[in-house]
Amino acid sequence: MQMHARGWLLDLYEDANDGVRLWFILENDQRICLKQQLPITFYISGDSKRLHQCCLFLKHLPGMIAMQRVSKKDVFKTEPVCALQVDMADPVHQRQAFLKLKKDFPDLTYYNADLAVHIHHAALYQTFPMAFCDLLYDSESGLIQMLKVLNSRWDITPLHPVLRILEIAPDCDPIRKKPEMLKICDRRGHKQTICLREPTLLLEHLNALIAATDPDIVETQWGDDWLFPLLLQWEQETGIPLNFNRDPERKLRWKKEITYFSYGQIVYRGREAHLFGRCHIDVRNAIMWKDYGMAGTLESARVTTLPIEQASRVSPGSGISAMQMITALEEDVLVPEQKQQVEFTKTGLDLIRSDRGGLVYQPRTGLYCDVAQIDFTSMYPAVIINGNISPEVPLPQGLKPSSPNLGVVPLTLKPLYEKRVKIKQRLLEMPDKEGTVAKSYTARASALKWLLVVCFGFLGYKNARFGRIEAHEAVTRGGREALLLAKEACEDFGFEVLHLFVDALWIRQPGYRAVADFQPVLDEISRRTGMIISLDGIFRWIAFLPSRTNDNQPVPNRYFGVFKDGSLKIRGIEARRRDLPRWVIDTQTDMLNLLAKATDARQLPDYLPDAFKIFTHALDELNSDRVPLESLVLTNRISRDLELYKSPTAAVRAALQLFEQTGKRTDPGQKIRYLYTKNDVYAWDRPGSLSPDQIDKSKYREMLARAAGTVFYPFGIDSKQLSAYAHKSLQFELSLIK
Repeated sequence: MQMHARGWLLDLYEDANDGVRLWFILENDQRICLKQQLPITFYISGDSKRLHQCCLFLKHLPGMIAMQRVSKKDVFKTEPVCALQVDMADPVHQRQAFLKLKKDFPDLTYYNADLAVHIHHAALYQTFPMAFCDLLYDSESGLIQMLKVLNSRWDITPLHPVLRILEIAPDCDPIRKKPEMLKICDRRGHKQTICLREPTLLLEHLNALIAATDPDIVETQWGDDWLFPLLLQWEQETGIPLNFNRDPERKLRWKKEITYFSYGQIVYRGREAHLFGRCHIDVRNAIMWKDYGMAGTLESARVTTLPIEQASRVSPGSGISAMQMITALEEDVLVPEQKQQVEFTKTGLDLIRSDRGGLVYQPRTGLYCDVAQIDFTSMYPAVIINGNISPEVPLPQGLKPSSPNLGVVPLTLKPLYEKRVKIKQRLLEMPDKEGTVAKSYTARASALKWLLVVCFGFLGYKNARFGRIEAHEAVTRGGREALLLAKEACEDFGFEVLHLFVDALWIRQPGYRAVADFQPVLDEISRRTGMIISLDGIFRWIAFLPSRTNDNQPVPNRYFGVFKDGSLKIRGIEARRRDLPRWVIDTQTDMLNLLAKATDARQLPDYLPDAFKIFTHALDELNSDRVPLESLVLTNRISRDLELYKSPTAAVRAALQLFEQTGKRTDPGQKIRYLYTKNDVYAWDRPGSLSPDQIDKSKYREMLARAAGTVFYPFGIDSKQLSAYAHKSLQFELSLIK
């Protein structure tokens, strides 16, 4: 019997028997699983004799539908590629065929062969997580006969169903202490705790809770590396099956931990526990959760088409890669399994001309009043779109495109860029910036921002499927031209340019303090560059800071200041670092918040004595052992195997200590927590306890003095003086600070 329904797509995955299984949240709040056949096409190119042998090999593989010779577009080749098109019955047989081919025919080139099932489905049906679909299906078999998506990835105000979310967390950090209870909150806000002492009772209770609440999303803390491993261990010991999957035929799927290099640092991503029919999000393993939470995660999944579980955990670069692959499939462009293109040969002079990065103008250190900061809105994505910068099209020499037909990369970014601009405009129009709707828009804008931020770097990434270093260099060239045009416009309008940094300018002019005073120059910059530029804010006062090691050397991205509305903006100082103790960060933040009360720079001296008291109070707390030890913990990332360090840092010594005492190894990319002690360091996650009198207070005094010195530098007091004061070798009189 044919049934008609409408609902939101929650989950999609391949199945050996059904092709693809799709879970929907229907308008009537019902959750159903439907099936769909999904033939997959991939391509092979190479030597004609080897292709013939490949054809003979493929004929005998299960799931084979058809083969034919075709001509296709490869972005890294000027002429179309003659390739063998292979049509397979379903994703499972296609993947199996590809793996066998890679083993027996490693010399051939493969296209569209290793793409995830959701990418193929998105390119064919325009689906994505939370896509609102019109469905026709057979009620007996559950086989989809018609699927039509009624909305778009680019909707500004998407309509979502009410998601059932179940939150599960231990009562303490399981890395440091064995939890005794599980804290659970269901979709109605009902909270309960479950004792962890009886595995049988716990599993029975959890299974009953899952059956009763039927959550769409299980949101955990330490779910990937503690909760699910523990539950699976108890499942084996008790014989009670764990029923977290909505699909009863599937078991929990594990994704292995990985270590990779990204933007100058080694990153570790722990193993992941994935569910079928519902989603598991471990907020401790979700890379961008602190930046944009659930609303941003759903937005990222929506625009990238990545499954919600995956979108919460992977880097924005993976999202951009998925989007580019979908664009390529839609444009009938081949997606290489491995990029074959390498950087073109350049002379030394060519390198000097092309590989220059963003434009930076060193600021003069000191304190300035009534300074406006103006920023290009997502400059590099705008340069890519406006300049039509993509590996398969002629590259521009500046901001003007060399080809009218958009390439894969700008085609991918254009709707993403336009959506973020529209969301930001909506935010500006909202009267209640702290309301639920505004916070959701802010989180979504943040998710889109991060995708746009990484698209430029991804264009120059050596392993990116549509990356090309010459295109990467063309973007920075366009960015430099745009910034210079903006600088010239500001100076033509009589403004003093204090600072330039890649996509932003800091300008001032006597008597210019209101937003309207800067609008004419903004309009002129937009006219000259063809790009959107906006006023980030007007500072009451701003302090540009020097290097910590050389007072005569300014640092482009190290400053703090206060906008007209009283909000702080800080860059490059201790409060922005993640490797310092919370005690240091909080003290510096408190000092800055106090100075932010000054309505103009002339009032700042009145607040300096109280800011100094915050510093001295923090010292007194440390010296009196009243600072909680957890506030003194430092966190650092390990960048290589522990045995490879010739001169171990404090973090490495702590990691070695942890390994020796617990057997727990800190792999490259993982973080280690530790404290400085009189003997050396203390690994925070090792068993046992530490008394406050074992802390190396001199180390912490020095860290605090540096942070306070950053705040006081514009007023003639440096960190060396504060360090001497902290160690009681120098006295200050508060009246003299004023």
